[in-house]
Amino acid sequence: MISIKSPAQLEKMRRAGSLLYEVMQKLQEVVRPGESTAAIDAYAEELIRRNDATPSFLNYRGFPASICASVDDEVVHGIPSEDVILKEGSILSIDCGLILDGWQADSAITVPVGEIPESLKRLIEVTRSSFFEGARMAVAGNRVGDIGHAVQSLTEGRGYGVIRDLTGHGIGRSMHEDPAVPNFGEPGTGARLRPGMTLAIEPMISLGGWHVKQLDDGWTIKTLDGSPCAHYEHTIAVTGGLPEIFTLPGFAWE
Repeated sequence: MISIKSPAQLEKMRRAGSLLYEVMQKLQEVVRPGESTAAIDAYAEELIRRNDATPSFLNYRGFPASICASVDDEVVHGIPSEDVILKEGSILSIDCGLILDGWQADSAITVPVGEIPESLKRLIEVTRSSFFEGARMAVAGNRVGDIGHAVQSLTEGRGYGVIRDLTGHGIGRSMHEDPAVPNFGEPGTGARLRPGMTLAIEPMISLGGWHVKQLDDGWTIKTLDGSPCAHYEHTIAVTGGLPEIFTLPGFAWE
């Protein structure tokens, strides 16, 4: 069931999104060669709790950390570890969520570790661009399929793979609500968008194919062909015009 948020509820999600934006900005600053993903996770939890919020990933369905830290060909759900030491030339996808005053925010970004090849820089930029291409379609009267079609058209048109086994989602009091928001699909299909709907749109784009596999830890998802993958996510609200991006405060559509 899709929930429509009231103006007061949207304001609470706006506050949660603004806090998560601040957390994500600070996490990017500590991504460097020689850092462990466990240290970044510990910093994330500290930042969240010092602002009277709760890490929404920690213990969610048994997940043992406050962030997902996915390196290179890891698509999502990488478990932070003292044994995972970041290396020059890699990319790190950080996915993080928090709960503030009972309302959720969810965001992800892929960050270079030191100097990275041009191919990975382009992958990160295309993934980011595909988010905005999809989010631009999140307007009242459109359908969920319009979002996925926009993401797919941009990325596959440039020769990249769109991960299909994992999707974006509705969000509100719960981290995962209806509807699912795939990063591929046909325009004019799926749930109709209405003002007050809140979504987490999150393209996951690879340098190779879209097929994935899950590791034995029960969480980490990797590309099947071993190709690097980038992830970019924001929490948005459908409005009377172009969507508001709660986890990117101050953003204005051109």
